[in-house]
Amino acid sequence: MKKGIIGKKIGMTQIFDENGNVIPVTVVEAGPCVVAQKKTTENDGYDAVQLGFMDAKAKQTTKAEKGHFEKNQLSVKKHLKEFRFDDCSGYNVGDVITVDTFAAGEKVDITGITKGRGYTGAVKRWNAHILKMTHGTGPIHRQVGSMGANSSPSRVFKNKHMAGQYGNEQVTILNLEVVKVDAEKNLIAVKGAVPGAKGGIVFIRDGVKA
Repeated sequence: MKKGIIGKKIGMTQIFDENGNVIPVTVVEAGPCVVAQKKTTENDGYDAVQLGFMDAKAKQTTKAEKGHFEKNQLSVKKHLKEFRFDDCSGYNVGDVITVDTFAAGEKVDITGITKGRGYTGAVKRWNAHILKMTHGTGPIHRQVGSMGANSSPSRVFKNKHMAGQYGNEQVTILNLEVVKVDAEKNLIAVKGAVPGAKGGIVFIRDGVKA
């Protein structure tokens, strides 16, 4: 059965394995999540489950959200996320999904919102080359450079690497290995880095390439 869970990024640390090797890991507080809605092919055209994470005050939600939870006799949740699965027969509204659904050694995909870095130049945004600092270069060391030919095509091509908004976008990292699961504290440690800042919401699901 396919599985997924919503979590909050705690930060990075390191774990030593039985051979004494250092493994850099990201710790995520995953779950517990509650199944707030179940979608089926007959009613909605596809199979999916909607998970809710972190309790919220009723006054902090809209009437539509409040009614959505009251319909299924659930407490109001702060975050909702829909996970599409081929088979959702193992899920029912009101079920609690905990972090122990995952086990050490599994491969997972984690989706998060990257850190927003605002309006940045081409050097920071696209890793552009910096011009030399001497021999009459002038105050253009970090500029983009040529925008294209003058006579033909007489325009700037689309997707030209230029300055602009950097970060604050959804990114998915594939095939991260689960190193450790702590069911008592609702923590999961995955090898490597995870998108987003500390405290950011991430979505963990089975690896599509696993």
